[in-house]
Amino acid sequence: MHFLIIGAAGMIGRKFAESLASDAILGGKTVDRLTLADVVSPQEPAGFRGDVSCLTADLSSPGAAEQLISGRPDVIYHLAAIVSGEAEADFEKGYRINLDGTRNLFEAIRKAGGEEGWKPRVVYASSNAVYGGDFPDVIPDDYILTPQTSYGTQKAIGELLLADYTRRGIFQGIGLRLPTICVRPGKPNRAASGFFSGIIREPLVGLDAVLPVPDTVRHWMTSPRSAIGFLRHAATLDPAQVGDRPNLTMPALSVTVGEQIEALRRIAGDRVVAHIRREPDPLIARIVNGWARAFDPQRALSLGFTTETRFEDIILAHIEGELGGRIPERHAA
Repeated sequence: MHFLIIGAAGMIGRKFAESLASDAILGGKTVDRLTLADVVSPQEPAGFRGDVSCLTADLSSPGAAEQLISGRPDVIYHLAAIVSGEAEADFEKGYRINLDGTRNLFEAIRKAGGEEGWKPRVVYASSNAVYGGDFPDVIPDDYILTPQTSYGTQKAIGELLLADYTRRGIFQGIGLRLPTICVRPGKPNRAASGFFSGIIREPLVGLDAVLPVPDTVRHWMTSPRSAIGFLRHAATLDPAQVGDRPNLTMPALSVTVGEQIEALRRIAGDRVVAHIRREPDPLIARIVNGWARAFDPQRALSLGFTTETRFEDIILAHIEGELGGRIPERHAA
């Protein structure tokens, strides 16, 4: 199989490519060709035994989507986006990247498929930011989408496009409403949700982290490891199982900031937790308060998507995957 990963230089895209290098068998089929694309050049995953092409492209630019699909991949992962905080701060850029780029890709597939009978699977990375406003404490699968941010609106439009292009038989679409990914490795980004990772990631290596919201804030989170599992599983699903509602809310954990901190304390101790500094930020608080706190993702669970059952497991996955299985701050002199 030939996989195209758009957004392959980002954290999830990079880790997904690495997972395919270590295990290229999905649903009994072998991924033997990868096309990796992003606005900056992606890195080829070490150990992949098939053919790899690394491309630099911006989906919002004319002709970029046509170039990316020229190899007629079997599965296309659309992971490229600018994050929530940046999309809110820069209205035009958010719509250009998150909406225009998405439609450019879908249109390129439509035109190419119409000529050659090619119908790939398209896995679209959406977000729980598509929900907003006055929603229940636990959101069911059939709840209406009422986003309260530009990012959430852009993702909701992308979901509607995915459903319509799938309905018309242009491609086989599967939209994954990804929870907030925690703990994200690397440096902080401009996502409004970034502090959920920051208050774990930085203290574990002896750095201070800013907490801009109260400990009572509740959020829906999963690990990078589980997110990669979602992407892998999406390539194996029978479209008939998904039916005419291709957008799915992924499973995760509903935890408060305070519960995050206590889980960190149990694993790493008071010295690590002391690196968290509380500095209220009304803008971040307003954005986060408009996000969903918990879901009942029965459709995704019934289709075989899985995640962690304790926040401690999310922290331990980060320590194992990014810190070599040890906590540098705890072992510091």
